[in-house]
Amino acid sequence: MAEDLVLDTAIRDWVLIPLSVVMVLIGILRYFVSKLMRSFQVPDPKIVKEGQVIVRARNLRGAANFIPPKSFRSRRVYFSNEENGLLFVPKGQAQNAQAQMFSDPNMAMDMMKKNLSMIIPQTLTFAWVNFFFSGFVAAKIPFPLTQRFRSMLQNGIDLSTVDVSYVSSRSWYFLNLFGLRGLFSLILGEENAMDDTQRMMQMGGFGFDPSKSLTAEKDGLDIVQHEWALPKFEHRAEAVLKKLVS
Repeated sequence: MAEDLVLDTAIRDWVLIPLSVVMVLIGILRYFVSKLMRSFQVPDPKIVKEGQVIVRARNLRGAANFIPPKSFRSRRVYFSNEENGLLFVPKGQAQNAQAQMFSDPNMAMDMMKKNLSMIIPQTLTFAWVNFFFSGFVAAKIPFPLTQRFRSMLQNGIDLSTVDVSYVSSRSWYFLNLFGLRGLFSLILGEENAMDDTQRMMQMGGFGFDPSKSLTAEKDGLDIVQHEWALPKFEHRAEAVLKKLVS
């Protein structure tokens, strides 16, 4: 049976609060350091144009039912025509994003700077937490959880008798590492608040590949089943009014 623990207030004052404050300060410091290390690059006009084409095609897919069928078909041909369509990419002209990154030393350097600005602070912070705060039960979640959360919330504590709702100091570090996006959005702004989950996803890629995005958007536009919604507006309005009256 799980045991209930009485947490000392000194753990709150010397483990929980300092660990949370340090994680917030390190996140802010890492943002400004990465901003200083970031080099200014003039965007490629071709990539900007292809990005705008993708946005326009996506808007056409989303609002397809609000234009007449003839207008939709003409726009779809304009985008997905295999002779001169904006979304059509010939097989020989497909770009390799990985080869493009290695051919551009500035892009590779920027990728390395981003990775270093994330890996080095995380490594040092985890070593600091593991050395000073290892083995502490830092907090308790105010609602019950199943046993599947034990490995996530009690990392570093090998006691099966402790209730799952208790959080170890090492698990509290990981929860702060991946869950401070909302706080960073208030401090740094929504466009600057990028959590480590998104940074790790960016590390897995080697840049933006416009050819794949254009092909995917073309395939999505080709399978759209157009159904003009304007003739059905009267029936929908009548149904809504009947619901309001009844």
